[in-house]
Amino acid sequence: MTGQDQQQAAVVENEAAGHGGLSQAELDELVASSDTGARGQRGPVGAFIAIVALAWSLFQLWIASPVPFMLGFGVFNDTEARSIHLAFAIFLAFAAFPAARTKVQLVLGVGVPLVLGALFFVSAKEGTQVWWIPLVSIAIVGAIVLGSPKDRIPPWEWVLAVVGAGTALYLYVYYQDISGRVGAPILQDFVVSVIGLMVLLEATRRALGPALMIVASVFLAYTVLGPYMPEIIAHKGNNLSEIVNHQWITTEGVFGIALGVSTSFVFLFVLFGSLLDKAGAGNYFIQVAFSLMGHMRGGPAKAAVVSSAMTGLISGSSIANVVTTGTFTIPLMKKVGFSSEKAGAVEVASSVNGQIMPPVMGAAAFLMVEYVGIPYFDVVRHAFLPAVISYIALVYIVHLEAMKAGMEGLPRAYTPKPIVQRLIGIAFTIAAICAISLAVYYGMGWVRPAFPATAGYIVFAFLGVVYVGLLWIASREEPLHLDDPNAPVTQLPLPGPTIRAGLHYILPVVVLVWALMVDRLSPGLSAFWATAYMIFILLTQRPLMAILRGEGELGGAIRKGISDLFDGLITGARNMIGIGIATATAGIIVGAVSQTGVGSALADVVEVLSGGNLLAILVLTAILSLILGMGLPTTANYIVVSALLAPVIVTLGQQNGLIVPLIAVHLFVFYFGIMADVTPPVGLASFAAAAVSGGDPIKTGVVAFFYSLRTAALPFLFIFNTDLLLINVDLLHGIFIFFVATIAMLLFAAATQGWFLTRSRFYEGIALLLVAFTLFRPGFWMDMIYPPFIEVAPTEIASAAADTPAGENLRLRVAGVNDLGDPIQFVALVPMGAEATGEERLSAAGLAFRQDGDRMIIDDAAFDSPAQKAGLDWDQEVLRVLRPASTPSKYWMFIPALALLALIVMMQRGRAPTPRRADA
Repeated sequence: MTGQDQQQAAVVENEAAGHGGLSQAELDELVASSDTGARGQRGPVGAFIAIVALAWSLFQLWIASPVPFMLGFGVFNDTEARSIHLAFAIFLAFAAFPAARTKVQLVLGVGVPLVLGALFFVSAKEGTQVWWIPLVSIAIVGAIVLGSPKDRIPPWEWVLAVVGAGTALYLYVYYQDISGRVGAPILQDFVVSVIGLMVLLEATRRALGPALMIVASVFLAYTVLGPYMPEIIAHKGNNLSEIVNHQWITTEGVFGIALGVSTSFVFLFVLFGSLLDKAGAGNYFIQVAFSLMGHMRGGPAKAAVVSSAMTGLISGSSIANVVTTGTFTIPLMKKVGFSSEKAGAVEVASSVNGQIMPPVMGAAAFLMVEYVGIPYFDVVRHAFLPAVISYIALVYIVHLEAMKAGMEGLPRAYTPKPIVQRLIGIAFTIAAICAISLAVYYGMGWVRPAFPATAGYIVFAFLGVVYVGLLWIASREEPLHLDDPNAPVTQLPLPGPTIRAGLHYILPVVVLVWALMVDRLSPGLSAFWATAYMIFILLTQRPLMAILRGEGELGGAIRKGISDLFDGLITGARNMIGIGIATATAGIIVGAVSQTGVGSALADVVEVLSGGNLLAILVLTAILSLILGMGLPTTANYIVVSALLAPVIVTLGQQNGLIVPLIAVHLFVFYFGIMADVTPPVGLASFAAAAVSGGDPIKTGVVAFFYSLRTAALPFLFIFNTDLLLINVDLLHGIFIFFVATIAMLLFAAATQGWFLTRSRFYEGIALLLVAFTLFRPGFWMDMIYPPFIEVAPTEIASAAADTPAGENLRLRVAGVNDLGDPIQFVALVPMGAEATGEERLSAAGLAFRQDGDRMIIDDAAFDSPAQKAGLDWDQEVLRVLRPASTPSKYWMFIPALALLALIVMMQRGRAPTPRRADA
């Protein structure tokens, strides 16, 4: 849970037990306490915090822009930028987040500095001055015990904020000196690093709650206490000098890749979302979703799903998403027949799903670029299909719930046209969009080479013309206002006018997607240009709209635009406090993993518990991801689970014959990490939804978990069928996969909800699961009928290589030793070329063998060859050789699956109730 979680839970439960639902002010405080900080919303303290937050946003815009390089000053290297970024985050964490006063929070806040202080003290090498460590621990404990009011910042909190920011700035101020003594810290380094680690953990407790602080503290303790651990996870232990050097002085720990991504990319995307929301895009997305879907069965719930998906573009927080859209959607869902718990659960499931939706994915997309080592475009491409399928399935689940309860939609605002006319209109709209897209794409492609020096100005002028045109269209419509969801609903807004009233909000998103996907700019530079354009819109939309509508008050409109801009910059920075702190603290965990080698130890633990069974390995990893993800924000969540558990799947999978692309492994642990946001008893998103709905928060979380089962099923499916991630898939095959996978996921949702055309009997549910599984992974059954590989003796490896089709892989199970000298077995995939003989193909792959009786020993694996990249090395013994077999297409298994589906449909049609209305 995030900051002040227990207090919030108590408030939610009290409200749910009373009149049901929190007031808007209390909801705003809930979001503030978890995302932006509960202190300093107004008054002198609020003004000061706003100034610091504004300075942080301006600094981030400065370092992301090309201006410093054009002017030749204000250029910071990566380490210096990370140092300043963390300094802002720590300072604002103490300024904006008061220390919680619950007993659990107080005990943890006091205990962690004392325990870590004792461990640091005893781990120091003989001769190191450590008398000051107990004083540091006592000082931090004293500041916590003295208390922390919400309406002001007491002196001891000022000290913590300034000292914490100073320890972060240490790497910036002394960068040259530190670079000359890496690996040999002096007393000054010891003092700054120990204080920095303790203050960072206290800032984490305030901004994010105790979960991440506890996990990071455990890893620091493990670093020191390695020799005293159980044998399977024991290590030599690290002294204070090694910890200080690894965790604070270098970029292996706190100032590592995670904080670098937060500095370079994440801040700008959060700022972009904040500005877009301040401009009115959040309200626009909700209105559009309701105008298009509100008339359907369970329409408000379907609109909640769609609006949450769109809001996910501008919100990196599940809680903020729940409260932003939920205050409008949850009362309307209850009005059409959803219970309080189901209404809250729909909002939770759809809001949390926003974290897996490209292009931002709760900032995890940018971390995957660094950790997996593939371009950003590829990350989005691989993650897109499962996220879209998951959202479609959630809309279908809502439809099934509406069918169960016999619900009807809200009254339409117009008389719909005949279905043929609607289809023609949709086709015409799609054709027009495609034509415009092609014209823009090829027009831009012509402008750049034709006018290389002025292309940017031409593009901006073109966007300006389009922007003014869209504003003119919007000015002819009524301004969008959210109605009171608790008031009687007489009719829904008209789709056409509602869509036209905010089309200009799409332009910044188009700029962002174009820069990322078409121009292939870096994520940071793409976000900068999108944010710069968003600033332009904020400053101009109100004055231009006033002119186009003839409303006068131009000066007031200009002032309001400037106010919106400053509010957006400040809110964006405050939204980043938790993410900045989280990435820094998660760096402690990553640093401990690399320093202690606990990743390989964890793999041993999972292997022992699973007995080497592949499915058991994946289930255990999923459970560990859920546990580690509890209470962590999305960004920190991904850093932790990817650092600890992704290598487990890779290592054990290879040893057991499952070779999975690294991006699939990272998406697997990421999906289960964010499932912790839903899972009781921790997920604060469920508490926030219950606060709005007046329902029971635990029941809301349980229902949301069952709604999210489709999200939990997807990772298992794309681990075994990487086609779902569009890996090595062409366009037509990709469309086919999307179509089939969507049907399969809808059938899975129907099976888990117990309703298809009508209420399903237990055997019909099992049959639906069987059909869904077959559509997802037809190769599972085909492999049983026609084994995909033919085994040959290791001594016949040359003939096996010759019989392997060019471009296919020869599978070798080999035995050798790992980096620690322990015996291991694993499977390697060696790609075969088009050479004439098997010997030539093996040589081209970099392999040379020597035969020892019936044994085949690898004599050499050439440097940087395909064989070496597959993990092969000299002196390894080849135990098994498997070459691909010629088998029928796996898609033949669709025939019995579809036949079984047809049988289920026939069985249920006779029992299906007559629908009340045609809208669905």
